[in-house]
Amino acid sequence: MKQWLTALALLVWLPLAGAAIDARPFEDPEQENRYRQLTEELRCTVCQNQNLADSNAELAVDLRRKVYEMVQEGQSDDQITNYMVARYGDFVLYRPPMEPATYLLWFGPALLLLIGSISLVVFIRRRMAVSVADSDELSSDERQRLEHLVGADSKKGGQR
Repeated sequence: MKQWLTALALLVWLPLAGAAIDARPFEDPEQENRYRQLTEELRCTVCQNQNLADSNAELAVDLRRKVYEMVQEGQSDDQITNYMVARYGDFVLYRPPMEPATYLLWFGPALLLLIGSISLVVFIRRRMAVSVADSDELSSDERQRLEHLVGADSKKGGQR
């Protein structure tokens, strides 16, 4: 029974294993490297956290085909990325340009870290201020012990 389940699983999953592999003929290794680099730098707009090279979505397959065609036509990397940005916006880029619309994306993590650090410092200072204020008020027993200790310390200081 176990062998039948294994065989069934292989029959179902084996065709899917090669789904993302694109066997495309290139004229030279430079074109192939450009194609690979572009498909790794462009984001799949359906999967959101995968690049075109890793995605199995139908749109990613179409975009890989389009990138391949544009590379074969001799278009530059800038022309290809500009085409993709014109169709899908800056979201298609893993490294969007620094412009006012993307400032939050670029500086947001540092801003959140700064806000968190300031909040932590303020919280710690307030806690320490409260604990110091609570310790200012001594009971009569504590005051007598303190006077006794201070008096004993001053006597020791005078003997030196």
